Amino acid sequence: MNQHLPRLAVFSVLLLAVRSSLANEDGWKHLIGDAPKDAWRSFAPQWIIAGDASLDDKNPKKLMAVPGKGVLINGPGRLRDLVTRETFTDVEVHVEFMVPKGSNSGVKLNGLYEIQILDSYGKKKLTGDDCGGIYPRAEEKPRYHAIDEGVPPRVNACKKPGEWQSLDIVFRSPRFDKDGKKTQHARFVKVMLNGHLIHENVEVKYPTGAAWVKKEVERGPLLLQSDHGPVAFRNVRLRSLEKR
Repeated sequence: MNQHLPRLAVFSVLLLAVRSSLANEDGWKHLIGDAPKDAWRSFAPQWIIAGDASLDDKNPKKLMAVPGKGVLINGPGRLRDLVTRETFTDVEVHVEFMVPKGSNSGVKLNGLYEIQILDSYGKKKLTGDDCGGIYPRAEEKPRYHAIDEGVPPRVNACKKPGEWQSLDIVFRSPRFDKDGKKTQHARFVKVMLNGHLIHENVEVKYPTGAAWVKKEVERGPLLLQSDHGPVAFRNVRLRSLEKR
C-alpha cells in the first residue's frame, strides 16, 4: 500500500478549499441580505423586507410584496434615500430594481452623480431624465426644473413596469490635487442596462440634479433614491476599484 496516498488526499482537499475560498473573495460587498439595515445609515422602519415584488393587481402604480428575504420595497413610495454607511472612490456596482407604472428612482455614485431609474418603457426620444440616463442638472427655484438634458442612454433598454431590471455601473471618482483643486472630472466608465451598453467613458463635469452646485468629493457613499415613488431593490452589490 502507498503510504503517501492519505497525505495526498488531505493535501488535495486543502487545495480545493483554498481555491474555493479565493473564488469567493472577489471583493463584492452585498448590501441587501439577511441584515440589510447593517449596510445603510438612516434605514427607515417603513422599508418592507420581502422575498419578491410584483405589480399591485388593483393599482399598477403600486408594488406588492411577496413574503421572504432578499428584496427591499419602499412601502409608502416616499422614504428617506438608502445611503451606504461606507464611502468609496472608484467602484463597480450592480443593482437590480423594479418600478411600477410611472415611478421614479435613481442610483447615485458618491451620493452626487445619478443614473436615472424611471418607467420609460417604449419611449422613442430619450433624454438624461429617462431610465439609464445620466440625470440632468437642475435648479429648485422658483420650482424644480432641469437646466440641461443630461446624457441620454444610447438605446432604450427599459423593461415594462413590474419586471425586474438590472444596472451595472463602473464609476471613476473625480481627482483633486493636494490643494483640493479638481484635476479630473468624474467619469462613468461603463453603464449597462439590462445587458445593453448605454454609456461608455462619459465625463461628468458637475454633480447631477440640484446637487450640481455642491462641492465635489473624491470619496462618497452609494445612494439609492427612494423618495420619488415606489421601487423595489434586490441583489445590490458593490466592489471597490480603488488602487491601494
